[in-house]
Amino acid sequence: MFTSRTARLLGAWLLCASAALHAAPEPTPAAEPEPAKAELLVEGGLLGAISSSIEQVQDKLDLNEHLIDAWRLRADRAADEVGRLVNQPSQRSPWSVAGDFVLLSALWVGTFATLNLLGRWAVARLQRRGFVKARPRLLAVLGYALPWTLPALICLPLTLYVSHWLPTSVGRALALCFAYATSSGIVSTSVLLGVIVMFNLGHKRPAVRIIRHYCPQPLFLIGFLAALSDALTSPQIARQLGSNITSSVAVLTGLLASVVFGLLVIRLRRPVAHLIRNRSLAQRLKQPALQESLRIFSGLWYWPILLMVLVSAINLIGAGEDSQKALRCALFTTVLLIATVFLSTLLQHLFRSRSAVAVQRSSAYKERFLSLLHALLRIVMAVAFIEILGRIWGVSLFEFAQRNAVGRAISDSLSSIGLILLVTWLFWVVLDTAIQEALKPPANKRSSRQPSTRIKTILPLLRNAVKIILVVICAITTMANLGINVAPLLAGAGVVGLAIGFGSQQLVQDVITGLFIIIEDTLSIGDWVVLDSGHAGTVEGLTIRTLRLRDGKGFVHSVPFGQIKAVTNQSRQFAYAFFSVQFTYDTDVDKALELIRETGHSIREDSFLKYNLQGPLEVFGVDKMDLNGVTLTAQFRTVSGGQYAVSRAFNQRLKKLVDGAPQVQFAQTFGNAAAGALALRG
Repeated sequence: MFTSRTARLLGAWLLCASAALHAAPEPTPAAEPEPAKAELLVEGGLLGAISSSIEQVQDKLDLNEHLIDAWRLRADRAADEVGRLVNQPSQRSPWSVAGDFVLLSALWVGTFATLNLLGRWAVARLQRRGFVKARPRLLAVLGYALPWTLPALICLPLTLYVSHWLPTSVGRALALCFAYATSSGIVSTSVLLGVIVMFNLGHKRPAVRIIRHYCPQPLFLIGFLAALSDALTSPQIARQLGSNITSSVAVLTGLLASVVFGLLVIRLRRPVAHLIRNRSLAQRLKQPALQESLRIFSGLWYWPILLMVLVSAINLIGAGEDSQKALRCALFTTVLLIATVFLSTLLQHLFRSRSAVAVQRSSAYKERFLSLLHALLRIVMAVAFIEILGRIWGVSLFEFAQRNAVGRAISDSLSSIGLILLVTWLFWVVLDTAIQEALKPPANKRSSRQPSTRIKTILPLLRNAVKIILVVICAITTMANLGINVAPLLAGAGVVGLAIGFGSQQLVQDVITGLFIIIEDTLSIGDWVVLDSGHAGTVEGLTIRTLRLRDGKGFVHSVPFGQIKAVTNQSRQFAYAFFSVQFTYDTDVDKALELIRETGHSIREDSFLKYNLQGPLEVFGVDKMDLNGVTLTAQFRTVSGGQYAVSRAFNQRLKKLVDGAPQVQFAQTFGNAAAGALALRG
């Protein structure tokens, strides 16, 4: 079976090969191959590649002057039409043509003024009625509709009807254009403001007030210019005034309307966003997803409008097929930009919520890595946006990087720089997070995990040193990828470092001594130390060269490490509060020892002093006897720095007990007693 299947496959293959040979064309003499074009050699890293690509870009840049030529031709034809319009013979005088314009304009203005007064009177009458007075929004809508919207809608048909009784002329055409534009501006303004008034509730009132105060004039100007541009493009007006004149003026008025509209949208982006996202508390709590969507949309609502304004401007300026292509590309750009901004905002909200969850779970590493991932995703999104935008307009960065030697050089340099920055960033995030976690105090103050003073001293110095090293390495590798020769820089830095080392031996000694003092944990921030130089105080700060002390008077001393030969640290682990008390020879020693023990017991029972103790009072008894009396000694083992408070309290309490015991008396030194006797004799 295997043999027959193999035979069938071989037969089929032979048939296909035979058919292919019969169908192949006759061989032709081979033409001499064209010599391959030598590929451009790019040197100098990223900067060299960019400089090499400038000439290629200039050669390939196609500056299409068709649009400029089209507008120049249109301007010349419009000038010719203006000349013919002025010089053409007419059966009517210029005064009669101007009279048509004045008559129709006066008719529109008079009718509108009359109807406006009637509308105001009607609004004033309706305002007195309780039904309307109790509804301020209805009253505001009537205040726009009766004095403005209805008169404009009535005046325009009346003007058109009267114009049929007048002969065709330029004045009549212009009057109709201005009547149409003015009516459109008034109607659009009043209708939009009437819609805005409907949102005049609760916390939306400040935004509505701002819009009503700022919008009337710009809205009327936009409606007037847009309607005038539309009227000038009608065939009847174009035949009377000239197609090139009307089209040019229509383009200018349309562009002006687009600019005013864009500025108005930018000016009102915050009030309108306030109207979109502001809802009652019950609705926000009931529909949180909808509220979040409205919040995102409120920050993006003006971008589509601005881009459509840009599209309309491109469509007005463009000519012929280029206009349609530019319009299509602008529309795709609008959609791309809206989608990118929306995704970026959504991504930011997603990572913000996840970061908050990471903080609640006390995961610092997760928070930092989420921030890093967010930044990387935004970079990827920006690169994708640039690439897609370039493809929309006929350019591809990836194709340029793959098919061109200059593009490959630029992409390789950028990839190397990006990889260096990413690795450096990752290393710094891990190290910095570890240091911050080690220095962070625990949430529970009673926890045994407290950062030691040695950690508080060494880790900040290590963090700064690693930061400097990473910045230097990253800068050097980045400059190398940019095409900068770093060998002279490194050689110069070595020579300068050698010169500095020879010229600053004391500085090097301070640095090395300080390094060993910190590593050996001789002292730490917060310790009370006494130096052989005579300085004493609390360690407030350590640099790589000096030690900063604050003494008991509050003065700050900065001591170089090289001057430190011996250090007495009085703040390590524990200390002793040693007591040496001298009594007279006629004192009852047993009673004195009893008073000392009683004093120690009272200190141990004290609610504040007992936390300074690490053991009971050790009474050593009679330490010595001399001419002044009998010396008794004792001591407490205390925490570091607690011996001073214990010693002061012990002396004070023992003095009170001795004063109340007549059989126990403190001794006076022999020198002081002799001086007192001589004074009495004198």
